[in-house]
Amino acid sequence: MRRLSVETAPRPRGERLLAPLGVTTPHDAIAGLSVDGGRIQEIATDAELGLAACLIEAEGGPLALHYTVEAPPPSAGYPEAAFAARETPYTTAATALADASRRIAEDAGGGGAGLAALVAEAESRFAYAHPEHAFNEGAEAIPHLSCGTTPGSCVDINTYLIASLRAAGYEAAYVFGYFFPEERAGVTDDMHCWVVTRCAGEVLAWDVAHHMKAGLGRARPALNPRPGERVALGHSMGHRYRLSAAPPLLKLLAEPLTLGPDGAVREVPLSARLQPSAAAQRRSA
Repeated sequence: MRRLSVETAPRPRGERLLAPLGVTTPHDAIAGLSVDGGRIQEIATDAELGLAACLIEAEGGPLALHYTVEAPPPSAGYPEAAFAARETPYTTAATALADASRRIAEDAGGGGAGLAALVAEAESRFAYAHPEHAFNEGAEAIPHLSCGTTPGSCVDINTYLIASLRAAGYEAAYVFGYFFPEERAGVTDDMHCWVVTRCAGEVLAWDVAHHMKAGLGRARPALNPRPGERVALGHSMGHRYRLSAAPPLLKLLAEPLTLGPDGAVREVPLSARLQPSAAAQRRSA
């Protein structure tokens, strides 16, 4: 058992925040959540995605969410809903991207070779960065990047890759949570995302952004190409939670977001730490 703690900068009393409740994957299971410095007002669900979130009212001062992370059941897989193709602005390929993706996969021979070709194509279209504006900002579908490279974060790269894979008929899931680099001893300050594919009975994890960021060469399937640990908290893009004061369609809910009176959401500075539970620490002492 481990503990994932997500701490935010001090929050004003009465401010409301929305946070994910977590998921089960073949690698981890989120078994519980407790909050310091705030009160859980409401639990909301997105029935289509099988995900849940909590609405928290801040008490003033620092706020911390503590997730209990356990080993998953032996039969656990990724949520089936994560692989479902859905029509949203964040997951639907524009016509040009869909046509190009099908052609690339077919030219490579289809199957696993076609899948790998689409991963390589997505990788070739981006230079790892955190641009002020996403390449698909304001678009109704994911545009085709046909030449040169575009600055993009893990979110941008995987948005493009998911749309491309699904357009070519592949099962692909967008998974997000936190990654804790080995050199930072279980601490991070931002969410991370990656892609999981299912093809010919094989389930593979792809982290293109980490291959690019760490200079590891052409992306290959691996959950942790960079040394470290990761914990998934959710999947998919295009979330809609049934709340008494519902926010608009969210691109995703990977970390705590403030929820304004008008339903607008904003990110907050945070620090996440992954550590053994207190009981496990006592046993190892």
